[in-house]
Amino acid sequence: MRVEMSDLRDAAMSSKAWPFEEARRLLKRYEKAPPEKGYVLFETGYGPSGLPHIGTFGEVARTTMIRRAFEVISDIPTRLICFSDDMDGMRKVPDNVPEPAMLREHMQRPLTSVPDPFGKFESFGHHNNAMLRRFLDTFGFEYEFISATDFYKSGQFDAVLLRAAERYDALMKVMLASLRDERQQTYSIFLPISPQSGRVLYVPIKEVNAAQGTITFDDEDGTETTLPVTGGQVKLQWKPDFGARWAALDVDFEMYGKDHSTNTPIYDAICEILGGRKPEHFTYELFLDENGEKISKSKGNGLTIDEWLTYASTESLSYFMYQKPKTAKRMYFDVIPKAVDEYHQQLRAYATQDSQARLNNPVWHIHGGDVPESRMVVPFAMLLNLASVAGTEDKETLWGFIRRYAPDARPDTHPDLDAAAGFALRYFKDFVAPARVFRLPDARERAALQDLADRLQAHLGETDAEALQTVVFAVGTDHGFDPLRDWFKALYEVLFGQSQGPRFGGFIALYGVAESIDLIKRGLAGELVAA
Repeated sequence: MRVEMSDLRDAAMSSKAWPFEEARRLLKRYEKAPPEKGYVLFETGYGPSGLPHIGTFGEVARTTMIRRAFEVISDIPTRLICFSDDMDGMRKVPDNVPEPAMLREHMQRPLTSVPDPFGKFESFGHHNNAMLRRFLDTFGFEYEFISATDFYKSGQFDAVLLRAAERYDALMKVMLASLRDERQQTYSIFLPISPQSGRVLYVPIKEVNAAQGTITFDDEDGTETTLPVTGGQVKLQWKPDFGARWAALDVDFEMYGKDHSTNTPIYDAICEILGGRKPEHFTYELFLDENGEKISKSKGNGLTIDEWLTYASTESLSYFMYQKPKTAKRMYFDVIPKAVDEYHQQLRAYATQDSQARLNNPVWHIHGGDVPESRMVVPFAMLLNLASVAGTEDKETLWGFIRRYAPDARPDTHPDLDAAAGFALRYFKDFVAPARVFRLPDARERAALQDLADRLQAHLGETDAEALQTVVFAVGTDHGFDPLRDWFKALYEVLFGQSQGPRFGGFIALYGVAESIDLIKRGLAGELVAA
């Protein structure tokens, strides 16, 4: 289905997909005149105090989706900057990195001055920046990377820092109103970096000389010291830094987590005092681990990007990120199978949709309109169950069943299915197999299972999934299961060792009728429980 650009733009202007809603809001920013800098600037921030977690990826992925949507409705060029706050002092040693004792010796030093505990990069900050860039490059994001250390030391931030010294009282008024009384006594927007220890100092500032562009303070040993605010010898506290960066770069759009939302008026005010125009914002809900706690870089809880990609494709992770950004998401391994299958359901739907429906489909935003065809003829959840009953760690064994179910399918013509088969074997081994608990059927379930085996005998050789599903339904109904989900729950618990499972008729068609009869017999005989 070929869609002209004008038609696509018309559809986008009324699309209810959240990236288009945000893009239209951003477009209003320049409804009177285009940006003087010649482009619209999107920014994402990264605090490299620990290894990048999946929420960092989500911020870039979602911002990219809005950027792509904007490029459909506007001819204004765009840029995306990923800004790393790597000049921050290290305030805590992460729980998930080596050499914690060594790191503790460098507390409060800028992250780009802390040795790399992994021994691979010039600093801990450089290591974490490299990990972030590797993750982002894996997904093919188009972005420009900026290090705060480079930004400060290269002089790119100097004009705004000098302006901060000139407008110090106005900036302090904003910040002090947000602080408790005891914090107000020692607070300054400027944090000097000690010439002696190299640490970021949280000390009272004795003088701010706007004419000279300097600050005066007592160093750690009590020596009165004066430093220029320029050239990377002084940095801003993190809240003023947020708004000052917007002013320095002329940022048009930035999203951040709900935990920042109460600071938005502060960021905006700082930006405007420093001569900038506050950007458009988007606040998303937080990512939670399996215990419902916020994902943290320093704790290393929740999923990492590498862990997700061990068990599923990059596209499935992007799909997960697209869904309901204003809703808190629990991110653990058990969300992966559902994300994989729903992603492929949307791919299949896309092929038959009109232009308006396509723009509302998550896969348009994941692929920027260049949406591939799904060749996933077997759902991921089904592959997991196939791995379970086949008792194999060999992908070729799974393909033996797949070929019988879909004779035209081959690894080279169905690469997404081939990859999913490998992912399914890994996922089953690590998460499904250790949690399985088989049980024996009760008397009614035993009679129903035996009846199912007898009826399937009449279907030997038949692989029509719908016909087989009808047989399974009929057995459950005839044996008085009400609701019928109790019948399917019994099938899953007796035959798979879990309370949920695939559409059972489809599973029989994939695994084989004769093989399914044998599986039922093994369940009735107690062999699955014994194993």
